[in-house]
Amino acid sequence: MSGLLASPRNIWLTGATSGIGEALCQKLLQQNHRLIVTGRRKEHLEVLAGQHPEKVHPAPADTTSTEQLAGIRSDLGHFGGLDMVILNAGICEYLEVREYDSRVIERNLNTNLLGAARCLDIALPALRATRAAGKPATLVIVSSSAWWFPFGRAEGYGASKAALSYFAHALRADLAAEGIQVVVVSPGFVKTPLTARNDFPMPFMVSAEDAADRIVTGLDRGRNEIAFPRRFTWTLKLLSALPQPLIDRMAAAMARKS
Repeated sequence: MSGLLASPRNIWLTGATSGIGEALCQKLLQQNHRLIVTGRRKEHLEVLAGQHPEKVHPAPADTTSTEQLAGIRSDLGHFGGLDMVILNAGICEYLEVREYDSRVIERNLNTNLLGAARCLDIALPALRATRAAGKPATLVIVSSSAWWFPFGRAEGYGASKAALSYFAHALRADLAAEGIQVVVVSPGFVKTPLTARNDFPMPFMVSAEDAADRIVTGLDRGRNEIAFPRRFTWTLKLLSALPQPLIDRMAAAMARKS
């Protein structure tokens, strides 16, 4: 094990008010890490900070707003140098193709891809300062395994996560020379307020707490890729390796059934 999280770290976490982000907060706090937490629900963040005044600093912002993110730039240094950034904020909005609306695609991309890109305007300088001080610096981007197979209605969500994963892998290549580690997290179905709205079967679903455990364990072991649960992610990877005509027929059949 690399022991990346063996000692208390200063971590910026977005999407901290629900789902995986909220579970990550609790898991990291149990390990005595110090968190700068970002989300749109200011009251929720302040309650969390009130419960852990020495370890949580609220930095409310909407990641779709460049101005709001610029406004919390100084918050990233609240505990000193920033050791890790976990970009977790995201949405999932499905497209009903019979009522096609490009704004569905736009909203998914704006939050899931561009939101992460905007966060790096303020996060990268902080991580570079940490590396200049001779300390490890880690960027974690929470994507999804959904884009490995073309699911119906997921044109916007899947495209945003495919773009986000490519973005993260390209950043890994570019930031390697600076010694900044880039980790891509690709969960399957996780029980969160987002998935609670889904109206279709979700195989191998895990709880948000389980997801947080797997992410933290993967980070501590120094993994650059964290994908779970294995049965689901391996199945999708195997399906994605099939000939494209067969993938197309399977995807169309699944879309008709839904």
